[in-house]
Amino acid sequence: MVLHQLIDLKIQCKRKLITMFDLNLKDKVILITGGSDGLGFASAKLLSEQGAKIVICGRRGDFLKAKADTIREETGNEVLDIPCDVTKADQCKKLVEETMSKFKFIDVLVNNAGTSAAASFENVSDQNWEEDINLKLMAAVRMCRLVLPNMKSRNSGSIINAAIGGGKAPNAGSLPTSVTRAAGINLTKSLSNEFAPFNIRVNAICIGLIKSAQWERRAKDKDVDTLYEEMSKKVPMGKVGEEIDYANLVAFLSSDKSSYITGTAINIDGGLCPVV
Repeated sequence: MVLHQLIDLKIQCKRKLITMFDLNLKDKVILITGGSDGLGFASAKLLSEQGAKIVICGRRGDFLKAKADTIREETGNEVLDIPCDVTKADQCKKLVEETMSKFKFIDVLVNNAGTSAAASFENVSDQNWEEDINLKLMAAVRMCRLVLPNMKSRNSGSIINAAIGGGKAPNAGSLPTSVTRAAGINLTKSLSNEFAPFNIRVNAICIGLIKSAQWERRAKDKDVDTLYEEMSKKVPMGKVGEEIDYANLVAFLSSDKSSYITGTAINIDGGLCPVV
């Protein structure tokens, strides 16, 4: 085989490899709650790099706009930032209405908003319970209710719900988060069964110990690298995950490469959760 034939063969193989792993996210409209920080921001940036049209929301308007500007500058793609507190039903409605007004449809919803709240049962007040349920469960319920009619009309869609391994196998002192995340996993399975005939996939990502702005804030006076080193000792793989690990899974579940995956709650935790 002559040299130019070898070069042509190499180029063809490279093209096939690119096609195999291209997620084909260009121009998909993806709405991410809690998209201005941490795992949500990492996902928004990666999805924008893949050519998707991104909508991010958050409670801090100026901070949200700055993060959207960062993504636009780095990717050159369209990013819509809409201030929204997902614990407020009227603001969720406005978020979806503005997204629909701009893009006419929503391909993917990522219910990412939420912070960890873990304490012993006797130290969790009624207010703590109500706030956590509203943020992590009812926000997802509201957002799903708002986007599903459009997805049904198009016979296509993907919903991704953030959860934790503790929603499957709770530790002591993990309330109220473990309960609300368990409810979110149940919601995921229930919706996946109900809307599968409309080609709408619903999956959950059970997050383990992953580096994020939340952990950095909790570190306070402690060196964050020291904190991560201590955390890694709990993980079978011996390391703490990176934000991009979560973002990669969000991207895959947003794509048609995952077209036969629905009703799952996927652990992304280095083997930490004792339940599959």
